[in-house]
Amino acid sequence: MQEIYTQSQEQQAVVSTNKVLKNTYMLLAMTMAVSAVACGISMAMNLGHGVALIMNLVAIALVWFVLPKTANSASGIYVVFAFTALLGASLGPTINYYLQTANGSQIIFQALAGTAMVFFALSGYVLTTKKDFSFMRGFLMTGLIVVLLAAVAMIVAGFFGVHMPMAQLALSGAIVLLMSGFILYDTSRIVNGGETNYVMATVSLYLNIYNLFVSLLHILGAVSGDD
Repeated sequence: MQEIYTQSQEQQAVVSTNKVLKNTYMLLAMTMAVSAVACGISMAMNLGHGVALIMNLVAIALVWFVLPKTANSASGIYVVFAFTALLGASLGPTINYYLQTANGSQIIFQALAGTAMVFFALSGYVLTTKKDFSFMRGFLMTGLIVVLLAAVAMIVAGFFGVHMPMAQLALSGAIVLLMSGFILYDTSRIVNGGETNYVMATVSLYLNIYNLFVSLLHILGAVSGDD
């Protein structure tokens, strides 16, 4: 009897995990579409970097203060769409900048292709092997703190007219590695039942993809001499 009960629990866990996976990737695909449309509108309106910064700050406020309170309700989905639309629109000025350079279109395409390859390869690996990457949590959190402190330091230095292109390039490289690790970690959490809320799971994967793309864009731009 105990064995039958245990098997039933395991089956329910598998069904629940598969449901979270399905809902996460469906919502992720929709948020990507929303971001692309928002980015296109932002580009057409020729919004400036100041407006993009404000959008980023509002997006951060949404994900920090609003989303945790709405993640378990239908309104959480609307918050996710608003969040991803703001981040997508904030990319408009950056994309417009690269499009004005000689190799801009090629750089953007390469960044998109590279982001897609990394995401599908790493996610596919976890989905296939179901390997548990929870052991990476401490390393990833430490890396995230270091990257954030370095980014703030460079912003402060920029206000005083100190520009460090090589340090910025190194930071972008570190973010690429960090986001790759987070893709493994976050996908693993969904697959192994560590994340049961598909709204939060979607936001995590979206941020991984977003930061990975932006960092690859900066790296490719720097290498080509367009940054």
